[in-house]
Amino acid sequence: MATTVEKIKQYLSDNPAAMPAQVAAELTVTELEVVLALPAEQLALLPLTEKDTLLTSLPEWGPMTTIISISGSIFEFKGPFPKGKYAHGYYNLITKGDGLHGHLKLDDVSTIALISKPFRGSESHSINFFGQQGEVIFKVYLGRDQQRVLLSDQVARFQALKDNVLTEV
Repeated sequence: MATTVEKIKQYLSDNPAAMPAQVAAELTVTELEVVLALPAEQLALLPLTEKDTLLTSLPEWGPMTTIISISGSIFEFKGPFPKGKYAHGYYNLITKGDGLHGHLKLDDVSTIALISKPFRGSESHSINFFGQQGEVIFKVYLGRDQQRVLLSDQVARFQALKDNVLTEV
């Protein structure tokens, strides 16, 4: 009998365009279990000790898409990821005027995954924050220009982050 990881890998092999959330729903596993079964070239795990450095640097990356999925609904925010600071047990996103606002409970983050997986046939890179139960807390996708091409400076930053993680393992 195949293990859960083997089932996930087989599903991904048979359905290479499937997104992790779709695979998780189909196989009744967590999205984190699916992500951890991605091919090595599609995944790097950022040590949790690097989360503050990452969150401090994200506002410098420029416009991106932040996604939050809850009960089948998907909320997207396009724009720069806001600066933040810790207070009252949260990482508080600081935005003056319009923009993404919120309060992140970073103590609940168990895994930060850097994922490079094509989406609808296009190159795609995202930073995924997972909770203690293997659920996605939020995702940040690299931005695109007017022609839907990834922003090259963001791709370079993402790749450098991924390469740095891979060299540390």
